[in-house]
Amino acid sequence: MVSTRNHLVIMAGGIGSRFWPMSTTENPKQFIDVLGVGRTLLQLTYDRFEGICPPENIWIVTNARYADIVAKQLPEVPASHILCEPCRRNTAPCIAYVSWHIKKQDPKANVVVTPSDHLVTNGTEFKRVIEACLQFTGETDAIVTLGMKPTRPETGYGYIQADLTTSSSRNKEIYRVDSFREKPDAPTAAKYIKNKSYFWNAGIFIWSVSTIVNAFRVYKPAMSKIFEGMLPILDTPEEQPAIDKRYPECENISIDYAIMEKASEIFVCPADFGWSDLGTWGSLMEQTAKDLYGNCKIGPNISLFDTHNCIIHTTEERKVVVQGLDGYIIAEKDGTLLICKLSEEQKIKQFSEETD
Repeated sequence: MVSTRNHLVIMAGGIGSRFWPMSTTENPKQFIDVLGVGRTLLQLTYDRFEGICPPENIWIVTNARYADIVAKQLPEVPASHILCEPCRRNTAPCIAYVSWHIKKQDPKANVVVTPSDHLVTNGTEFKRVIEACLQFTGETDAIVTLGMKPTRPETGYGYIQADLTTSSSRNKEIYRVDSFREKPDAPTAAKYIKNKSYFWNAGIFIWSVSTIVNAFRVYKPAMSKIFEGMLPILDTPEEQPAIDKRYPECENISIDYAIMEKASEIFVCPADFGWSDLGTWGSLMEQTAKDLYGNCKIGPNISLFDTHNCIIHTTEERKVVVQGLDGYIIAEKDGTLLICKLSEEQKIKQFSEETD
């Protein structure tokens, strides 16, 4: 349901180059067509909120170096809604900055905050869950985070432990959060999987703007004071110089540590809509259709012979032929070719740093 009270915040300031050579620090993964579908991850994030938030209520927070890319990829978003961080300060300052902007425009706004580089395969279920959570936060002072039902003992995600004994009276799918857990080691992750009360932390939040602003005032008063003081100059020519000066003063801290682990009215909505944070080539492979031999092919003309369990991403090549490989990444971008064992993909970060 489209509501003029609904606002969407897309956090798009990351510099991830995990998908090198496709992604680099100059062109991070949120701005590239990782899936080979003609839309970047940022654009796909925008697309999945169609029918929930009107374009004029969508906000993008990004690094100043990426503002032009955002404007080019999402021309529907008002230019004044592309907020530029002068430096990286984690998710709490990012969310505080945009929250005071939204508060000035609509003090009764209801807000969804999402990363720009995640994948959702079941858009219908995603919309149903988001709309239900927006209704819940519109009627309460609650903060809601989405918990993804885990499918494996993943060590790369944080976890949320829910109190499943009693659901909210307003929504039977929403429960109080017992605790947030850091990324676990393998034995701990295996224990979490056996306990049905643990969910992956997707980093997607829903709240009213008044709720989150008040939470910052209580739990991060110094940060709150910075943005409260700039309220009169937001949406004026004075804003960016002031942000450039004051934003670096903000504590470098995530929203989880700043607010989520301290506030009392914290809820989780367990969900299952085919979510992945696409943090690795392996995670992309898990979410992409495979042939009979376990290969993922993303590109216009790829031929494989005696090849198994490989991911080939060569959208710029006219013809690609691969023979005799098992468990490899093959990727090409702007004249750079990567051939790497999937089991050794952690070394890609080193490759990208040496090349950038």
